[in-house]
Amino acid sequence: MNTQRRPAAGFTLIEILVVILVLGTLAALVAPNVFQHVGSSRETAARAQMEMMGAALDAYQLDNDFYPSTDQGLGALRVVPTGEPAPRNWRGPYLKKQIPLDPWEYPYVYRSPGQQPEHLYELLSYGRDGKEGGTGEDADLITWN
Repeated sequence: MNTQRRPAAGFTLIEILVVILVLGTLAALVAPNVFQHVGSSRETAARAQMEMMGAALDAYQLDNDFYPSTDQGLGALRVVPTGEPAPRNWRGPYLKKQIPLDPWEYPYVYRSPGQQPEHLYELLSYGRDGKEGGTGEDADLITWN
């Protein structure tokens, strides 16, 4: 009969600690890089949504000879708007889905005419803080910027 003992299968405490140390180091190096790009991806998403709504507003303008008023708002892209100016040839809906919220979960701001005389309309997001003005992720995103 063979009485030699085989070593137990498995990992030693030192091996497990080394693996945990390596994984912790990798997480510490990678995590800041990943979270650094979350803000810029939200800005990119907001700009893409604003571009899509801008194309729908242009289609509305082509059919009706003017953009919806501020009071009619972006809802005029989904249902026939009431109030002045009354649409002449509404052929909507100009957007297939509901008007989205911006990536920070705030409604987009629409003004027609725009506050700048050369802009027939303005479509903007107030950014992360949801308030006018700000810098960085809190900065306003405007269609003509």
